Amino acid sequence: MREIVLDTETTGFEPTEGDRIVEIGAVELFNHMPTGRTYHQYINPERTMPKAAFEVHGLGDDFLRDKPVFKDIAQAFLDFVGTDKMIIHNASFDMKFLNHELGVVGLPKLPAAQALDTLMIARQKFPGSPASLDALCRRFGVDNSGREKHGALLDSEILAEVYLELIGGRQPDFALSAESQRDTGSIAQSDDWRPKPRPTALPPRITAEEAEAHSAFVAKLGEAAIWVKRQ
Repeated sequence: MREIVLDTETTGFEPTEGDRIVEIGAVELFNHMPTGRTYHQYINPERTMPKAAFEVHGLGDDFLRDKPVFKDIAQAFLDFVGTDKMIIHNASFDMKFLNHELGVVGLPKLPAAQALDTLMIARQKFPGSPASLDALCRRFGVDNSGREKHGALLDSEILAEVYLELIGGRQPDFALSAESQRDTGSIAQSDDWRPKPRPTALPPRITAEEAEAHSAFVAKLGEAAIWVKRQ
């Protein structure tokens, strides 16, 4: 099962009021394990960066000026995501920006059902507790010391760890189901599996003197000795 853990950085809060995406970062998971494959792209928003947004992510006009505009990277982004589930913290925010940008350039929008919101999962699992990404890092002991400012790729990598903890630990499928055993060809797929006897018995690893000493020791224990009972 392929999943994409995704984050964006923007110029503000409302794409319908002229705010734009300036960074997309994504991490690929397969069967809940990072594959090492990522997507990362800075984007020229074709507008000036508000001071409040700059203070959040540190992406300024000079840095973004020579970066590609969204229409030039949109198809590559869609190709990376595909139809697989996207894991997003506060998914409604990122989805409204992504779909606004896709709509502007005439590309298909991403279905809402394709996104899984870790913010909602955290609020359901820990009602009344802080559910920000930083708060969840503290709860699960995820290292976010490098997160001085928001960054889409770094936040995606951190969110991937948080997500795996939210769904039950970093190896949620460690207890293999019968279906996964069939998929992997595991020998445990047969309920009546038993180890077969060796075709040739292993040679003894004790000397004759050691065997004689053991027999003498057992003889002293009497008929209650477990070695006697097993014979």
